[in-house]
Amino acid sequence: MATVQSLLTGSGGGGAQAEEGVEEGGGARGSGPGVELRLVQSQLRVEEEEGLGSSITALVLRQPLKHRRAWIYLVLTGLLIFTTAFLLGYVVFRGSCAYCGDDGELVPVDDPPGHYTEDSLLHMGELRHMLKKYLSDETLEDTIRRVSMTAHPPGSLEGNDLAREILHTFKKMRMDHTWTDSHYATLQFPSRTQRNSLWIVDENGDELEEIPLNPTDYCAYSPNGMATGGVMYVNYARPEDFDTLRSLGVTTKGAIAIARVGGGVSFAEKVQQAQKAGMVGVLIYPDPSDVPQDPRRLGLSSDAAISEHVHLGSGDPFTPGFPSFNHTQFPPMQSSGLPLIPAQPISANVASTILRQLEGVACPRGWQGRLQIYVYVECVLGPSLKGAPGHRLRMGVYNVMRPVLLNNIFASIEGRIEPDQYIIMGAQRDSWGPGAVKSGVGTALLLELARTFDTMVQNGFHPKRSLLFVSWDAGDFGNVGATEWLEGYLSMLHLKAVAYFSLDQAIMGDDELSAYASPLLMDLIEGAIKQVEHPKHPGQSILAHMESQGGNWRSHIVKPLYLNSGAYSFTAFGGVPAVELRFDEAVRTYPFVNTQWDSAGRLQERLQGQLSSVGRTLGELIGLMVLRLSHHAVLPLDPTCYSSTMLHFSSQLNQHSAELQARGLSPQWVFSARGDYSRAAKTLKEAIENSNIDDERMTRLYNTRIMRVEYYFLSQYVSAVETPFRHILHGRGNHTLSALAEHLGLLRSQPLLFDEARFRKQLALFTWTLQGAANALSGDVWNIDNAI
Repeated sequence: MATVQSLLTGSGGGGAQAEEGVEEGGGARGSGPGVELRLVQSQLRVEEEEGLGSSITALVLRQPLKHRRAWIYLVLTGLLIFTTAFLLGYVVFRGSCAYCGDDGELVPVDDPPGHYTEDSLLHMGELRHMLKKYLSDETLEDTIRRVSMTAHPPGSLEGNDLAREILHTFKKMRMDHTWTDSHYATLQFPSRTQRNSLWIVDENGDELEEIPLNPTDYCAYSPNGMATGGVMYVNYARPEDFDTLRSLGVTTKGAIAIARVGGGVSFAEKVQQAQKAGMVGVLIYPDPSDVPQDPRRLGLSSDAAISEHVHLGSGDPFTPGFPSFNHTQFPPMQSSGLPLIPAQPISANVASTILRQLEGVACPRGWQGRLQIYVYVECVLGPSLKGAPGHRLRMGVYNVMRPVLLNNIFASIEGRIEPDQYIIMGAQRDSWGPGAVKSGVGTALLLELARTFDTMVQNGFHPKRSLLFVSWDAGDFGNVGATEWLEGYLSMLHLKAVAYFSLDQAIMGDDELSAYASPLLMDLIEGAIKQVEHPKHPGQSILAHMESQGGNWRSHIVKPLYLNSGAYSFTAFGGVPAVELRFDEAVRTYPFVNTQWDSAGRLQERLQGQLSSVGRTLGELIGLMVLRLSHHAVLPLDPTCYSSTMLHFSSQLNQHSAELQARGLSPQWVFSARGDYSRAAKTLKEAIENSNIDDERMTRLYNTRIMRVEYYFLSQYVSAVETPFRHILHGRGNHTLSALAEHLGLLRSQPLLFDEARFRKQLALFTWTLQGAANALSGDVWNIDNAI
């Protein structure tokens, strides 16, 4: 069988540099001294047993016949008692593990029957025990501190030193393979010769007053140039915020937006919404109501700004859809997600200087942030500035583009049965600042999981599928390293990648767990949170603690994948099930991400000394899910996970049936496709539950269909270059379910804006993608029931 390395560093990766992990103790598995020792011990044990048997036989033959019978009866009775006791103990204790009981205590429960492989030497209960045994608290905290001692952006000396250290660490672990995958990407950095600026100018454009900015604060991929206009406060710059401004009759065209950090939208989404509203620039600041700003209580300094990229996409925006390998001849194009108006992060102090000068319409209810309360009583939208008529704000952005060599670092443990299927764990390595949360936590978890699984292999663990550990470069610029790799191997990943686990920003608190995940992984997540103790509530599982707070665990924990997540591109672009687990605070947020204050000391102080225990909890959660995926004969993924989503959309269409029929539109084919998909998913799930796991051919067929569920939802009717996030449920664009549902809502809210031709196209794109997913999931094309 092909190895993981040959699959991932073949002819398609012209820029990759493969390095075998056999140096410095990295010998091939199966020929090491540990295996030889076991063989010698086994041989000695057999010889001893044979010698003992010969002695007993001779003794029996020397006895009289009646004594021989007594000996025989005695031996048989002893064997019967021993066998009965052994079988009883095996049934009772086989695969025991820590599951959660009704009272919230951890109790032993057997594994679901039929999910382990006969060729595995260890059962899941033993593997879980081994995982907990080898996970190290001290190693995690030490790595976080070492990684976050200084800033290490891509292409810097510090970044290259860290890359070499990680590669060296992987090699020392006796991995089956280690290698690097290199790309050239265009990144943007602050200019060293011309600083970004803010000025108050008069009606003639003459500069009156400069508002100083920190030269290190910037928005990557902002266009350069100057923008001048009035200032409009737009709250979080969400779509609903601009809808509110339109309903108030406020004119946003030609103004510079000033927006708060947060609101559930990224910087790139804020800039896009402002651009659509006709605004000429965007300033983004951290409001104390969203980002704590009392340094004495571990808050952000009022002089600090938060930097973030503003590319509405991921990967190198100047090679959209193409991998940035060295030999690639790039066409002259750029991503449609690049903004057309300049953007700049500012501090709370700079924002207060601007906000106190605004005049105009009063803010809507709920828009007043804490900063407005500090500055003045009434919240004002703008756009006018106090002083002489015609005073305006001028912003200048002068960042520079630079090509940078990126290095993704890989290590793998090869699967014993299906080495061409792999479970991927990855974390970004770079950061603008020290990056304790942004890169330190993820890198520490990645190395600790790699070390733990490597140790488990040396002690008898044989994964059925391959494990892949990856350190990504240029994550702060929109997951550039990971996306370029995805683009390079897009045609094969849906056939080979079982799942992706993003370790980015995994620890920002110690109270509340969030899972930004593909629904296909829900059963895995549930199984893990049932078995792992909550870091703040010993003896109680995470699930039990969640349920004690009231509410459904899925609605409490599970959140949709978002654009800046390290997992997003894998599902929305690559069609691979992905998840990003994160511990956060239930009330407070960690305010230092993407700042110069994101240090290990502040993170440890924020967690009140619990950094190691929270890191261990996350390592155990991810490790358990990886174990199940690498150990079970049939992948524990739920193909029916999207049936309820489709049913909900069908009910939305039903509610608008009268309006649709009046326009000659019929949702009939959507209903048909939805029914076909639900039936196919249910049939596949039932077939798996009733399958014989000893039938390797059938299990392989089932696994292939389950692995490709997310891939089936990538629309084949839009270009991966022009619309990279083709997933109709998690993606972005006119082809998605969210765009279709939003357009459908106009039938009642704003019927004059409803575009029938556009809606017909959206309906067709969605329907045929869904029907294609149903056909693929059903398996055999000659068994598809699509009667006319």
